[in-house]
Amino acid sequence: MQTVLETQTMSAISSFMKKHFRHFNAAVVIDAAEAYIKHVTSGGKMFLTLAGAMSTAELGLSLAEMIRQGKVHGICCTGANLEEDLYNLVAHSHYERVPHYRQLSPREEADLLGRHLNRVTDTCIPEEEAMRRIERIVMEEWHAADRAGERYFPHEFLYKILQKGKLKQHYEIDPKDSWMVAAAEKNLPLFVPGWEDSTLGNMYAGQTIQGKVKNVTTVRGGVEYMIELARWYMETATRTPLGFFQIGGGIAGDFPICVVPMLSQDLRRDDVPLWAYFCQISDSTTSYGSYSGAVPNEKITWGKLGENTPRFVIESDATIVAPLIFAYVLGW
Repeated sequence: MQTVLETQTMSAISSFMKKHFRHFNAAVVIDAAEAYIKHVTSGGKMFLTLAGAMSTAELGLSLAEMIRQGKVHGICCTGANLEEDLYNLVAHSHYERVPHYRQLSPREEADLLGRHLNRVTDTCIPEEEAMRRIERIVMEEWHAADRAGERYFPHEFLYKILQKGKLKQHYEIDPKDSWMVAAAEKNLPLFVPGWEDSTLGNMYAGQTIQGKVKNVTTVRGGVEYMIELARWYMETATRTPLGFFQIGGGIAGDFPICVVPMLSQDLRRDDVPLWAYFCQISDSTTSYGSYSGAVPNEKITWGKLGENTPRFVIESDATIVAPLIFAYVLGW
């Protein structure tokens, strides 16, 4: 429950942005946020994609509330973002911040390795308290599913350990600040392409190499995620407009936005709605064939967006911009 002071302070965020964010990238932040509000208040739903290290940046502080208040209806994220929210949940006090990370020498980097601290820019994730702790708990679920001949998506295994309360004794932050806890509570649709490119994905590969997991497909993969996304997209977008809010680039954004041309061009369906809103926060530039830096208009040629789709590009740091947009949408 928010105090009156907290509510007043939070509402001041929106007021400050409205007064000062008037031009250039700042103005687009307001435009995108207001279009987001218009989209969801008129009955639309929003799909969010999460790239980079946004979970280690603790985006859960605002994203969890967006999920709880029904402002986000599905997420596509990297395997790193999936697991790193839980790492922070159970090992927050063991993290170390390195403000002078730009000046670290190779020797200092090696010293961090020797202390089993894995650096992500200015933040070090502790291997034993975070990664190995989650590994031991989720590994039980992998082995149980393997023995039973059952198969689940990567996020479903993590939902299981959250819903069973297997992590509660290790919580080191308020669970209201974990977006994965909020997502598990709602059983939010999640899609995690390329999950094997993550710490837990590497650990799972190790388990199969050692023969501790007999069936490598016990954890379901990317093609099955696309099939499930296609089913969910048609079920959702044919009932209500579905928007696309992209944080960063890479596979988290490229994978799900392609579901529309896949359905219309490869399956030759003529009843596929286009994405009804598009916003990307990115510092990627349009050069050297960059998909992540492609302007939204290029997506029209691929049959992902329409001529009249509201579309926005905010060229900035997502760790700064995303919480501001979420605060604006939430009326903070």
